Amino acid sequence: AITLAEQGWQVTLIDQGQVGMESSWAGGGILFPLLPWHYRDPVNRLAMAGASQYPALAEKLLANTGIDPQYRRCGMRILTPFDPAAALAWCKDYGFEAVIDHDTLWLPQVAQARNPRLMQALRAHLAVSGVTLLENTQLVPLAADDGRLTGWQDTAGRRHEADAFVVTAGAWSQSLLGRHALSLDMKPMRGQMLLYRLPPDALTHLIYREDFYLIPRIDGHIVAGSTVEDVGFDKSTTSRAAAELAAKAIAIMPTLADAPVIKHWSGLRPGSPDNIPVIDRHPSFDNLYLNTGHFRYGVTMAPASADLLVQCMQQGSLPTEASAYAWPASF
Repeated sequence: AITLAEQGWQVTLIDQGQVGMESSWAGGGILFPLLPWHYRDPVNRLAMAGASQYPALAEKLLANTGIDPQYRRCGMRILTPFDPAAALAWCKDYGFEAVIDHDTLWLPQVAQARNPRLMQALRAHLAVSGVTLLENTQLVPLAADDGRLTGWQDTAGRRHEADAFVVTAGAWSQSLLGRHALSLDMKPMRGQMLLYRLPPDALTHLIYREDFYLIPRIDGHIVAGSTVEDVGFDKSTTSRAAAELAAKAIAIMPTLADAPVIKHWSGLRPGSPDNIPVIDRHPSFDNLYLNTGHFRYGVTMAPASADLLVQCMQQGSLPTEASAYAWPASF
Protein backbone atom coordinates (compact mmCIF):
# COMPACT_ATOMS: atom_id res chain seq x y z
CA ALA A 1 0.00 0.00 0.00
CA ILE A 2 2.80 2.41 0.90
CA THR A 3 4.76 1.64 -2.27
CA LEU A 4 1.68 2.19 -4.45
CA ALA A 5 0.87 5.45 -2.66
CA GLU A 6 4.43 6.66 -3.19
CA GLN A 7 3.98 5.91 -6.90
CA GLY A 8 0.97 8.23 -7.03
CA TRP A 9 -1.91 5.80 -6.52
CA GLN A 10 -4.82 6.68 -4.27
CA VAL A 11 -4.91 3.64 -1.99
CA THR A 12 -7.51 2.23 0.39
CA LEU A 13 -6.37 -0.63 2.63
CA ILE A 14 -9.15 -2.95 3.84
CA ASP A 15 -8.45 -5.35 6.71
CA GLN A 16 -10.81 -7.80 8.41
CA GLY A 17 -9.11 -6.93 11.72
CA GLN A 18 -6.41 -4.41 12.52
CA VAL A 19 -3.65 -3.78 10.00
CA GLY A 20 -0.51 -5.81 10.61
CA MET A 21 -1.90 -7.85 13.50
CA GLU A 22 -1.87 -11.35 11.98
CA SER A 23 1.19 -13.36 10.88
CA SER A 24 3.26 -10.23 10.26
CA TRP A 25 2.92 -9.33 13.94
CA ALA A 26 3.36 -12.90 15.17
CA GLY A 27 6.57 -13.70 13.29
CA GLY A 28 10.11 -13.65 14.60
CA GLY A 29 11.58 -11.09 12.24
CA ILE A 30 14.67 -12.97 11.04
CA LEU A 31 15.46 -11.28 7.73
CA PHE A 32 17.03 -14.31 6.13
CA PRO A 33 15.80 -17.68 4.78
CA LEU A 34 16.47 -20.47 7.26
CA LEU A 35 18.97 -22.87 5.65
CA PRO A 36 18.58 -21.13 2.28
CA TRP A 37 20.58 -23.81 0.45
CA HIS A 38 17.50 -26.02 0.87
CA TYR A 39 15.29 -23.56 -1.03
CA ARG A 40 14.84 -22.89 -4.71
CA ASP A 41 16.38 -19.76 -6.17
CA PRO A 42 13.09 -17.78 -6.43
CA VAL A 43 12.69 -17.94 -2.64
CA ASN A 44 16.25 -16.85 -1.94
CA ARG A 45 16.30 -14.19 -4.63
CA LEU A 46 13.15 -12.46 -3.37
CA ALA A 47 14.14 -12.84 0.29
CA MET A 48 17.61 -11.41 -0.22
CA ALA A 49 16.27 -8.54 -2.33
CA GLY A 50 13.75 -7.72 0.38
CA ALA A 51 16.24 -7.99 3.24
CA SER A 52 18.65 -5.63 1.48
CA GLN A 53 16.07 -2.82 1.67
CA TYR A 54 15.60 -2.95 5.44
CA PRO A 55 18.46 -0.68 6.58
CA ALA A 56 17.05 2.22 4.55
CA LEU A 57 13.44 1.28 5.32
CA ALA A 58 14.07 1.21 9.08
CA GLU A 59 15.72 4.63 8.96
CA LYS A 60 12.85 6.02 6.91
CA LEU A 61 10.20 4.65 9.27
CA LEU A 62 11.97 5.99 12.35
CA ALA A 63 12.40 9.42 10.77
CA ASN A 64 8.78 9.65 9.59
CA THR A 65 6.98 8.06 12.54
CA GLY A 66 9.30 8.18 15.54
CA ILE A 67 8.86 4.41 15.95
CA ASP A 68 12.02 2.29 15.85
CA PRO A 69 11.52 -1.08 14.08
CA GLN A 70 14.70 -2.22 15.88
CA TYR A 71 16.46 -3.37 12.75
CA ARG A 72 19.93 -4.63 13.55
CA ARG A 73 22.53 -6.81 11.95
CA CYS A 74 23.25 -9.16 14.84
CA GLY A 75 24.44 -12.24 12.93
CA MET A 76 23.22 -15.82 13.16
CA ARG A 77 24.98 -18.97 14.35
CA ILE A 78 23.74 -22.23 12.85
CA LEU A 79 24.42 -25.28 15.00
CA THR A 80 24.89 -28.82 13.76
CA PRO A 81 23.52 -30.70 11.99
CA PHE A 82 23.89 -28.85 8.69
CA ASP A 83 25.70 -29.47 5.42
CA PRO A 84 28.89 -27.34 5.53
CA ALA A 85 29.71 -27.84 1.85
CA ALA A 86 26.22 -26.85 0.69
CA ALA A 87 26.16 -23.91 3.09
CA LEU A 88 29.52 -22.51 2.01
CA ALA A 89 28.69 -23.02 -1.68
CA TRP A 90 25.42 -21.10 -1.28
CA CYS A 91 27.11 -18.28 0.62
CA LYS A 92 29.75 -18.01 -2.10
CA ASP A 93 27.11 -17.91 -4.85
CA TYR A 94 25.13 -15.18 -3.07
CA GLY A 95 28.13 -13.18 -1.86
CA PHE A 96 27.28 -13.84 1.77
CA GLU A 97 30.04 -13.91 4.39
CA ALA A 98 30.29 -17.24 6.23
CA VAL A 99 32.69 -18.79 8.73
CA ILE A 100 32.80 -22.41 9.90
CA ASP A 101 33.73 -22.27 13.58
CA HIS A 102 33.85 -25.37 15.84
CA ASP A 103 31.24 -27.23 13.75
CA THR A 104 28.94 -24.20 13.67
CA LEU A 105 28.26 -21.80 10.82
CA TRP A 106 28.58 -18.11 11.63
CA LEU A 107 26.72 -15.70 9.31
CA PRO A 108 27.59 -12.17 10.50
CA GLN A 109 25.42 -10.36 7.93
CA VAL A 110 22.08 -11.83 9.03
CA ALA A 111 19.76 -9.16 10.45
CA GLN A 112 16.46 -8.96 12.27
CA ALA A 113 13.61 -6.55 12.88
CA ARG A 114 11.17 -6.60 15.79
CA ASN A 115 7.88 -7.47 14.13
CA PRO A 116 5.44 -5.65 16.46
CA ARG A 117 7.52 -2.45 16.30
CA LEU A 118 7.89 -2.80 12.54
CA MET A 119 4.13 -3.21 12.11
CA GLN A 120 3.46 -0.20 14.37
CA ALA A 121 5.85 1.90 12.32
CA LEU A 122 4.38 0.77 8.99
CA ARG A 123 0.85 1.44 10.20
CA ALA A 124 1.82 4.95 11.31
CA HIS A 125 3.54 5.52 7.96
CA LEU A 126 0.33 4.64 6.11
CA ALA A 127 -1.16 7.91 7.38
CA VAL A 128 1.96 9.82 6.31
CA SER A 129 1.61 8.25 2.85
CA GLY A 130 -2.05 9.24 2.52
CA VAL A 131 -3.42 5.69 2.58
CA THR A 132 -7.05 5.33 3.72
CA LEU A 133 -7.56 2.60 6.32
CA LEU A 134 -10.74 0.54 6.62
CA GLU A 135 -10.14 -1.79 9.55
CA ASN A 136 -12.50 -4.39 11.01
CA THR A 137 -14.04 -4.63 7.54
CA GLN A 138 -14.48 -8.10 6.09
CA LEU A 139 -15.02 -8.62 2.38
CA VAL A 140 -17.25 -11.42 1.13
CA PRO A 141 -15.70 -14.09 -1.14
CA LEU A 142 -15.35 -12.74 -4.66
CA ALA A 143 -18.43 -13.56 -6.73
CA ALA A 144 -18.04 -11.24 -9.73
CA ASP A 145 -17.99 -12.46 -13.31
CA ASP A 146 -14.70 -12.67 -15.19
CA GLY A 147 -13.43 -9.65 -17.06
CA ARG A 148 -13.00 -6.41 -15.17
CA LEU A 149 -13.70 -6.01 -11.47
CA THR A 150 -15.53 -2.80 -10.56
CA GLY A 151 -16.30 -3.35 -6.89
CA TRP A 152 -16.11 -5.73 -3.96
CA GLN A 153 -18.80 -6.06 -1.30
CA ASP A 154 -18.15 -6.40 2.42
CA THR A 155 -20.20 -8.37 4.94
CA ALA A 156 -22.06 -5.20 5.97
CA GLY A 157 -23.37 -4.81 2.42
CA ARG A 158 -21.15 -1.89 1.43
CA ARG A 159 -19.59 -1.95 -2.02
CA HIS A 160 -15.98 -0.80 -2.40
CA GLU A 161 -15.20 0.45 -5.90
CA ALA A 162 -11.76 0.96 -7.43
CA ASP A 163 -9.81 0.94 -10.67
CA ALA A 164 -7.59 -1.91 -9.44
CA PHE A 165 -7.72 -4.46 -6.63
CA VAL A 166 -4.90 -6.28 -4.82
CA VAL A 167 -5.48 -9.37 -2.68
CA THR A 168 -2.74 -9.51 -0.08
CA ALA A 169 -4.63 -11.25 2.70
CA GLY A 170 -2.05 -13.86 3.68
CA ALA A 171 -3.58 -17.14 4.82
CA TRP A 172 -7.07 -15.81 4.01
CA SER A 173 -6.30 -15.00 0.36
CA GLN A 174 -7.58 -18.24 -1.12
CA SER A 175 -10.92 -18.16 0.73
CA LEU A 176 -11.33 -14.47 -0.13
CA LEU A 177 -11.08 -15.27 -3.83
CA GLY A 178 -13.84 -17.88 -3.54
CA ARG A 179 -14.47 -19.72 -6.79
CA HIS A 180 -11.92 -17.46 -8.48
CA ALA A 181 -9.09 -19.04 -6.48
CA LEU A 182 -8.84 -21.49 -9.40
CA SER A 183 -5.49 -23.33 -9.12
CA LEU A 184 -4.18 -21.30 -6.22
CA ASP A 185 -2.76 -23.72 -3.65
CA MET A 186 -2.55 -22.00 -0.29
CA LYS A 187 -3.50 -22.89 3.27
CA PRO A 188 -2.88 -21.60 6.80
CA MET A 189 0.04 -23.09 8.70
CA ARG A 190 0.11 -22.33 12.41
CA GLY A 191 3.29 -21.28 14.15
CA GLN A 192 3.57 -21.06 17.95
CA MET A 193 6.20 -18.98 19.76
CA LEU A 194 7.43 -18.37 23.30
CA LEU A 195 8.84 -15.15 24.73
CA TYR A 196 11.41 -15.18 27.53
CA ARG A 197 12.89 -12.31 29.51
CA LEU A 198 16.57 -12.16 30.42
CA PRO A 199 18.93 -9.26 31.14
CA PRO A 200 20.00 -7.29 28.04
CA ASP A 201 22.96 -8.84 26.19
CA ALA A 202 22.37 -12.29 27.71
CA LEU A 203 22.27 -13.38 24.06
CA THR A 204 23.59 -11.10 21.33
CA HIS A 205 23.03 -13.07 18.12
CA LEU A 206 20.47 -15.35 16.49
CA ILE A 207 20.84 -19.09 17.02
CA TYR A 208 19.36 -21.75 14.75
CA ARG A 209 19.28 -25.54 15.09
CA GLU A 210 17.06 -28.05 13.32
CA ASP A 211 14.18 -25.78 12.38
CA PHE A 212 14.25 -23.99 15.74
CA TYR A 213 15.62 -20.56 16.57
CA LEU A 214 16.30 -18.11 19.38
CA ILE A 215 15.95 -14.41 18.59
CA PRO A 216 17.41 -11.89 21.06
CA ARG A 217 15.84 -8.44 21.31
CA ILE A 218 17.82 -5.41 22.45
CA ASP A 219 15.96 -5.20 25.78
CA GLY A 220 16.72 -8.79 26.82
CA HIS A 221 13.58 -10.49 25.55
CA ILE A 222 14.24 -13.72 23.65
CA VAL A 223 11.81 -15.20 21.13
CA ALA A 224 11.82 -18.99 20.78
CA GLY A 225 10.10 -20.70 17.90
CA SER A 226 8.49 -22.04 15.99
CA THR A 227 6.07 -24.83 15.20
CA VAL A 228 4.71 -25.54 11.71
CA GLU A 229 1.22 -27.04 12.09
CA ASP A 230 -1.45 -27.84 9.53
CA VAL A 231 -4.55 -27.18 11.67
CA GLY A 232 -6.64 -24.90 9.48
CA PHE A 233 -7.58 -21.50 10.87
CA ASP A 234 -7.08 -22.55 14.50
CA LYS A 235 -4.98 -19.86 16.22
CA SER A 236 -5.11 -21.42 19.67
CA THR A 237 -1.93 -22.28 21.57
CA THR A 238 -1.21 -25.68 23.10
CA SER A 239 0.63 -26.79 26.21
CA ARG A 240 2.33 -29.52 24.19
CA ALA A 241 3.87 -27.01 21.79
CA ALA A 242 4.93 -24.81 24.70
CA ALA A 243 6.71 -27.74 26.34
CA GLU A 244 8.44 -28.74 23.10
CA LEU A 245 9.59 -25.19 22.38
CA ALA A 246 10.83 -24.73 25.94
CA ALA A 247 12.79 -27.99 25.82
CA LYS A 248 14.51 -26.97 22.58
CA ALA A 249 15.26 -23.50 23.92
CA ILE A 250 16.79 -24.81 27.15
CA ALA A 251 18.86 -27.40 25.27
CA ILE A 252 20.51 -24.56 23.35
CA MET A 253 20.64 -22.01 26.17
CA PRO A 254 20.39 -23.67 29.61
CA THR A 255 19.96 -20.35 31.45
CA LEU A 256 16.46 -20.18 29.98
CA ALA A 257 15.42 -22.93 32.40
CA ASP A 258 15.25 -20.28 35.11
CA ALA A 259 13.88 -17.49 32.91
CA PRO A 260 10.17 -16.63 32.95
CA VAL A 261 8.06 -17.34 29.88
CA ILE A 262 6.11 -14.11 29.65
CA LYS A 263 4.10 -14.82 26.52
CA HIS A 264 2.96 -17.71 24.31
CA TRP A 265 1.22 -16.92 21.03
CA SER A 266 0.52 -18.22 17.56
CA GLY A 267 0.04 -16.92 14.03
CA LEU A 268 -1.15 -18.36 10.72
CA ARG A 269 1.36 -18.33 7.91
CA PRO A 270 0.10 -18.35 4.30
CA GLY A 271 1.44 -21.74 3.30
CA SER A 272 2.33 -22.19 -0.37
CA PRO A 273 4.16 -24.83 -2.44
CA ASP A 274 7.93 -24.51 -2.06
CA ASN A 275 7.52 -21.23 -0.10
CA ILE A 276 7.13 -19.37 -3.42
CA PRO A 277 4.53 -16.56 -3.33
CA VAL A 278 2.15 -15.52 -6.09
CA ILE A 279 2.76 -11.93 -7.22
CA ASP A 280 0.81 -11.52 -10.43
CA ARG A 281 -2.34 -10.40 -12.20
CA HIS A 282 -5.31 -12.75 -11.86
CA PRO A 283 -5.82 -14.75 -15.09
CA SER A 284 -9.57 -13.99 -15.20
CA PHE A 285 -9.59 -10.27 -14.34
CA ASP A 286 -7.80 -7.39 -16.03
CA ASN A 287 -7.43 -5.36 -12.83
CA LEU A 288 -7.14 -7.89 -10.00
CA TYR A 289 -3.70 -8.68 -8.61
CA LEU A 290 -2.26 -10.98 -5.96
CA ASN A 291 0.66 -10.55 -3.59
CA THR A 292 0.38 -13.48 -1.21
CA GLY A 293 1.64 -16.93 -0.20
CA HIS A 294 5.02 -15.90 1.23
CA PHE A 295 4.77 -18.66 3.88
CA ARG A 296 7.63 -18.19 6.38
CA TYR A 297 9.26 -15.17 4.76
CA GLY A 298 6.57 -12.56 4.28
CA VAL A 299 8.30 -9.84 6.28
CA THR A 300 11.66 -10.61 4.68
CA MET A 301 10.26 -10.59 1.15
CA ALA A 302 7.81 -7.71 1.64
CA PRO A 303 9.79 -4.74 0.25
CA ALA A 304 10.90 -6.60 -2.89
CA SER A 305 7.43 -8.12 -3.34
CA ALA A 306 5.86 -4.66 -3.22
CA ASP A 307 8.26 -3.41 -5.89
CA LEU A 308 7.47 -6.39 -8.10
CA LEU A 309 3.72 -5.94 -7.62
CA VAL A 310 3.85 -2.27 -8.59
CA GLN A 311 5.90 -3.15 -11.66
CA CYS A 312 3.30 -5.77 -12.62
CA MET A 313 0.43 -3.29 -12.15
CA GLN A 314 2.14 -0.60 -14.19
CA GLN A 315 3.13 -2.90 -17.05
CA GLY A 316 0.16 -5.28 -16.92
CA SER A 317 2.29 -8.39 -16.45
CA LEU A 318 5.31 -9.71 -14.61
CA PRO A 319 8.77 -9.17 -16.08
CA THR A 320 10.20 -12.33 -17.63
CA GLU A 321 12.83 -12.75 -14.91
CA ALA A 322 10.05 -12.90 -12.28
CA SER A 323 8.03 -15.67 -13.94
CA ALA A 324 8.49 -17.95 -10.91
CA TYR A 325 5.95 -15.80 -9.03
CA ALA A 326 3.30 -16.04 -11.74
CA TRP A 327 -0.20 -17.40 -11.16
CA PRO A 328 0.06 -21.21 -10.93
CA ALA A 329 -0.53 -23.06 -14.18
CA SER A 330 -3.48 -25.33 -15.00
CA PHE A 331 -6.22 -22.84 -14.28
